[in-house]
Amino acid sequence: MALVRAADPQTSSVSSTSGYCRYHVFLSFRGQDTRKTFTDHLYTALANAGFRAFLDDNEVERGEGIKPKLQKAIKHSRTSVIVFSKDYASSRWCLDELVMILERKRRTSDDHVVLPVFYDVDPSHVRKQTGSLAKAFARHQKTQPLPKVKAWREALAEVADLAGMVLQNQAHGYESKFIKKIVKVIGDKLSRTPLSVAPNLVGMHSRVERINFWLKRRSTDVGILVIYGMSGIGKTTIAKTFYNSNFRIFEGSSFLENIKEVSQQPNGLVQIQTQLLSNILNGRKMKISNVSEGLIKIEDAISSKRVLLVLDDVDHMDQLDAIFQMKAQFYPGSKIIITTRRARLLKAHQVTEVYAVGTLTQKESLELFSWHAFGQDHPVKDYIEYSEKLVDLCGGLPLALKVLGSSLLGESICLWKSALEKLEAIPNGEIINKLRVSYDSLQDDHDRKLFLHIACFFVGMDKDYIVRILDGCDFYTIVGIQNLIDRCLVTIIDGWDKVQMHDLIRGMGREIVRLESKEPWKRSRVWHHKDSFKILTEKNGMETIEGLVLDMHMCPTINSNEKVLETNAFSRMQELKLLHLSHVKLRGCYAKFCSGLRWLCWLEFPLDSMPVDFPLGSIIILEMQYSGLRQVFKGTKYLPSLKILDLSHSHSLSETIDFSYCPNLEKLVLVDCMSLIYVHGSIGNLERLIYLNMKDCKRIRMLPKNICMLKSLETFIISGCSNLKELSIEMLRNMLFIDKLYFYQVILIII
Repeated sequence: MALVRAADPQTSSVSSTSGYCRYHVFLSFRGQDTRKTFTDHLYTALANAGFRAFLDDNEVERGEGIKPKLQKAIKHSRTSVIVFSKDYASSRWCLDELVMILERKRRTSDDHVVLPVFYDVDPSHVRKQTGSLAKAFARHQKTQPLPKVKAWREALAEVADLAGMVLQNQAHGYESKFIKKIVKVIGDKLSRTPLSVAPNLVGMHSRVERINFWLKRRSTDVGILVIYGMSGIGKTTIAKTFYNSNFRIFEGSSFLENIKEVSQQPNGLVQIQTQLLSNILNGRKMKISNVSEGLIKIEDAISSKRVLLVLDDVDHMDQLDAIFQMKAQFYPGSKIIITTRRARLLKAHQVTEVYAVGTLTQKESLELFSWHAFGQDHPVKDYIEYSEKLVDLCGGLPLALKVLGSSLLGESICLWKSALEKLEAIPNGEIINKLRVSYDSLQDDHDRKLFLHIACFFVGMDKDYIVRILDGCDFYTIVGIQNLIDRCLVTIIDGWDKVQMHDLIRGMGREIVRLESKEPWKRSRVWHHKDSFKILTEKNGMETIEGLVLDMHMCPTINSNEKVLETNAFSRMQELKLLHLSHVKLRGCYAKFCSGLRWLCWLEFPLDSMPVDFPLGSIIILEMQYSGLRQVFKGTKYLPSLKILDLSHSHSLSETIDFSYCPNLEKLVLVDCMSLIYVHGSIGNLERLIYLNMKDCKRIRMLPKNICMLKSLETFIISGCSNLKELSIEMLRNMLFIDKLYFYQVILIII
């Protein structure tokens, strides 16, 4: 039957989130067992307390179709109370009614409360259909269709697992006392209202169902589940939807929203504690003087009843510590849900389950965007192309889909086109501000600068590669990247060790840099090729620039003479440490070129050797793929910091450098250097070299004998070196320590 306080319709509206509710309570019972006794007394007590209860004797008029009337009554009730008596299961009518009640609970979104009351039967007998229920089902097996019997059994098992009330346990057999408790529980449950959740949720069912499965799987344990992910991914919405579906099955519940924000207010942690106690104690106010006092009162409240607690947007352990100290404080069956952007909180407080929220699929994204842009689940015909492009820009992030969709609602095609063009150049400000919360929460400028470097230059690159470069730029890169992972700002692809970043997060980082100044030459990082070309053409680059990228193929069509830039365009960029050039030609001397470079990647370097005055004393990674180099340097060049040298696909290169001038080299890549005929004998002295790749160096015939002295070497690739003929037995024997040796298409003559 359904519940609504008849005495005060304004404070206890009979409406629900799914529509009109006529009753507060629907009473399900076996008439022959309890109609004139327990159920009648319960009905009267509910009425006296101001609740409207549906009782079939009172409400179903003679001559009406009884089943449709009951279905309607169940549909329009806020709560169903099922009175289990010894012979309840003997009634096919009661069992059908039970199935209808559970279907109502499952299929609607208004949190229909089901309260099982075990009058004179043990819950375990109901769950397993033993005792008196076994006899009833033995009769049903003979007279009823098997699918119907199966549905009845499943319904009994399901309802017995819900939080219910047992006469012998909770009132020692005293019915009047028991009825008072039932009325109080119903009042408490109906006074707890569901949270407001946006309509037209997309992709929510499967995400919430995963949490529901966890709830059912560990129903009697104290469980802590952490929902984590980047800003705007839908963590709070998932938590609210789960809360609305389940909070009424607990004796107490509390959803503490925006904990990070509230905790930063004066006396914020005490505010959080006060709200928690008020929620769990059904509105009862408790005065708390300090956090320590609050912890004692919270422990007392959560230790005596089964509660559902949701802690939204937690970003620091202090916030958890102000609420509870350990799982053992909670009453058995209690559940705690934590939403956070902090991955490290996954290890906190004996977490039992972790749910990493992923982005929406393309189909889900288009549907969610359409609800906000068109008020329906698909785009209007003329807007399909623009909708799909805008959805792609959102990368499956619900926040972005909602913001962009809402901003374009009712606008013309022309405005959509203009908005798309703008978004491809400049991210939406509202989205950026919400995503920036994670960036602003980073501990210090070190981590913020590290994030900006990665966002501008290193997304998709190998983690170890990034560590080598940025460690040389005075970063503590390993711990810094872990802090970024902890804030869901970057991710590491399993098995590939690549540093990845959501497109909108990367856009947020680049927008932070863009806002440093209206003039690109005054910013700290320049990644846009047009900006870089303009800076080098106008020679106005400032010392603020720490990194710059320029690919001439990405610039608009320009005069061929203009493609040759001047080296003195870099003269004022003395803080430049990261330089990535592609198809760029420079003329002039390098004496005043930026001397602090740590990373130089220059694809298609045009000269046949590096200029002798090129300042590379601090270089850590030197990449000159597809270069015109015949020899790396004319003469010698001391490179004490060089760790990676990549000259791949330099088809004119005939000889390597003298490796004694780069004693700390760790990785040497000479792939497809098809003219290479000489490897300097000093290679055997590279004590730190762990990786050597000479794949497809087809003209090389001999390797220095002391190459076998490379004790740190882990990977040696000489596949495709078809003219390499001679390797000594001693060399092979001494290279058994190598983890990976590749020599496909190499004919070895053992001498």
